[in-house]
Amino acid sequence: MGCSSCGSRTKDGKPAGCASNGDCSTGGCNRLNVYDWLVDLPYSAQQDPFKTVEVSFKNGSRKSFYRNSNNVDCYTGDNIVVEAATGGYDIGRISLSGELVRLQMKKRNVPIDAELPRIMRVATERDLDRFEEVKKKEYETMLMARVISRRLDLQMKVGDVEYQGDGRKATFYYTADERIDFRELIKMLAREFRVKIEMRQIGARQEASRIGGIGSCGRELCCSTWLTKFKSVSTTAARYQNLAINQSKLSGQCGRLKCCLNYELNMYMEALKDFPKNADFIETKRGRARLIKTDIFKRKMWYSLIETNTVHSLSVDRVNEIIEMNTRGEAPETLVSAQTITAFIPKIGFEDGVGEIELDSLAPIEKNKRRRNRKRRSGGGNANKTTAKNRQQNPSNKTTQPKTNKPKPRPKPKRKPNNPSSKDTTKNTSEVNKARSSKPNPKPNPNPNQENKEGTAKKRNNRRRRNNRPKKTDE
Repeated sequence: MGCSSCGSRTKDGKPAGCASNGDCSTGGCNRLNVYDWLVDLPYSAQQDPFKTVEVSFKNGSRKSFYRNSNNVDCYTGDNIVVEAATGGYDIGRISLSGELVRLQMKKRNVPIDAELPRIMRVATERDLDRFEEVKKKEYETMLMARVISRRLDLQMKVGDVEYQGDGRKATFYYTADERIDFRELIKMLAREFRVKIEMRQIGARQEASRIGGIGSCGRELCCSTWLTKFKSVSTTAARYQNLAINQSKLSGQCGRLKCCLNYELNMYMEALKDFPKNADFIETKRGRARLIKTDIFKRKMWYSLIETNTVHSLSVDRVNEIIEMNTRGEAPETLVSAQTITAFIPKIGFEDGVGEIELDSLAPIEKNKRRRNRKRRSGGGNANKTTAKNRQQNPSNKTTQPKTNKPKPRPKPKRKPNNPSSKDTTKNTSEVNKARSSKPNPKPNPNPNQENKEGTAKKRNNRRRRNNRPKKTDE
């Protein structure tokens, strides 16, 4: 990650940075960094500055201590030329200087009077250009080394390659599950690249720290930013924290369990001291209960009765009390403690409508009751809805309907009965025929199909009215 000055651009369009040409001199782009908060501390006349400095190589993936015995005028962030352990020279950047180096040496168990390699000079432009040319070969060298190892059928993986500053030596970092005989590999690599070869085996976590990456949390990997010591991580840490044993979620970039599983383990171990052991099953007079869930920081345990399949939330103290009763050969009446209430609650599974519930469990019941009352007052809800089929079967069932402002329909005129028995039988049929013949003939209808349509529509309406009439029942 670069600092805010990397956002500015020069005239050539390149990032300005801190004038370090690729790496941040302030240390924001380096890994495993230590902030030098004593850099501005003035030295007194009686105190000489500490002459040992910390130098980082390849963006902080490797750091070592060097003695400034030649009194070279260099400061934190300067590129310097140092002695190499196997001969030649190497180029690195001063990551820490001053009194903090003394503390870092003490932390890494390096004696202050130990023999350390020396600083030769401040790197010149020619040294830096040579070093940039060498760094460009590292990726191609790593790919070629993988091809050669595969050709020799070696069960190993070359993860990184680092060239020395003068280009005379190359260090190959590899991972392997078994011991590898790479004598033939070294001969082929030396013949191919014409440099001194050094093979160094590292673990999967060290490989991830050298390569770097982004974790599932969205931040840079801890091993590549600040973590220096790798402790063993087991699935027991996940079980103590009530995490699902899912290999894909618990594994990091290196393929091993995540290091962050150990960060909060001590807190969970401290909180689990009061929890009972061997509490998977407890006995009550209503049956046996099985543990299904545990909340460590809320100090609650959820038990389910096997016979009734009901779930109860218990405190840790209540569970300890029940376990003590079971060891004495006794069993409580219910799982809940005495600090509960007894209420009449129909239709929730208790016998005779009476049962013991916790105060927290009353809240959803009262909430649902208020919701149902609100729906009844507003005219909504499923309780007031009846289908047309039910209305036909039970016409006497009156349902409450919401009031509306629609106008009432006009009453329909009463139809005269078509019963021939209701007519006057005293009249003769001949007189009726004469009266009909005396009426004037109606005008001929220009559209006879319209009359047929009106007649069929009236018949259809009459048929619907007859079907919708309530049937008479014998009372």
